[in-house]
Amino acid sequence: MAGLWDLRPFGTLRHDGAVTETRALRIGCLGAARIVPAALTRPAKRLAGVEVAAIAARDRDRAAQAAARLGIPTVHDSYASLIADDSLDAVYIPLPNGLHGHWTIAALEAGRHVLCEKPFTANAEEALEVQQVAERTGFVAMEAFHWRYHPLADRMASIVASGELGTVQRIESTMCFPLPRRSDIRWNPTLAGGAMMDAGCYPVSIVRFLAGAEPTVTSARAKLRSPEIDRYLDAELAFDDGRTGRIVTSLWSSKVIGFSVTVIGDRATMHVLNPFSPHVFHRLTVRGGDARHEYVRGLSTYAYQLAAFRTAVLGGGPVPTSAADAVGNMRVIDAAYRCAGLEPRLPTLL
Repeated sequence: MAGLWDLRPFGTLRHDGAVTETRALRIGCLGAARIVPAALTRPAKRLAGVEVAAIAARDRDRAAQAAARLGIPTVHDSYASLIADDSLDAVYIPLPNGLHGHWTIAALEAGRHVLCEKPFTANAEEALEVQQVAERTGFVAMEAFHWRYHPLADRMASIVASGELGTVQRIESTMCFPLPRRSDIRWNPTLAGGAMMDAGCYPVSIVRFLAGAEPTVTSARAKLRSPEIDRYLDAELAFDDGRTGRIVTSLWSSKVIGFSVTVIGDRATMHVLNPFSPHVFHRLTVRGGDARHEYVRGLSTYAYQLAAFRTAVLGGGPVPTSAADAVGNMRVIDAAYRCAGLEPRLPTLL
């Protein structure tokens, strides 16, 4: 089931607009992060027209080990060397949060399309800068919210839009999981870590998506792991039309596990368990009206995401999680931090 994101190969568009022979989209990877096999190399092997052609890491030996393990043919000595490689069409960036903006801009300026892990940047100001560079250069900059490309996302949206739930009154979403290892980079303030950044960005994105509008953060409270880093954050939202919302996220709290979104209407309620990795498991439940359970079949969210990225780069397809959308997401995250008495994150100093 390919859904909207076509998994077939097709011809390549040169940057001057001419059509060349059918060939693979060549992607370089910045960093040897744990997410790389799931998000990039495994789906690339299943998807015609995509080749992971190069990798770079701060430690060349680590990059070489990853290349051997993952079947990547070229190892670069530095991030700068990789993005300067004119044999590459695009770059995947799974670096720590605080480095996303800098290297996305560097890649765009070097003439590469970019698939960047979430959160897109350290804050909304930096996201706006990336958006401006993407618009000026004309290259694709996609935030890697992989859930958005699975057929479940469009099914949820269609239920909301159908009127089956009645007038939507409230949308709530949660992402909570334990991260006990204190040395994990997601606890590092200099790398733009924190629960709202690493986990909370997901529920922010899904609430905005299902609402089809931008919220205002009306209140927020945080629990801290260190003076600068949130381990838990709970934010109340309001929309201009009177709807409300709530985001709950944690990396260490009494709420150990939670992956869900709930849309409450005046006729019925839709609750989705695990909308963020639906290929692993999920359950869509409608209570009230035509009460039922649904399961939306599909491939890995990462396969759909990579197919969508390929389509956007080679065929000019849509980019739902664009740089412009990322600006909206980061504005909510920044506002939640401010309402909780914390400062928005800062880019990592290089």
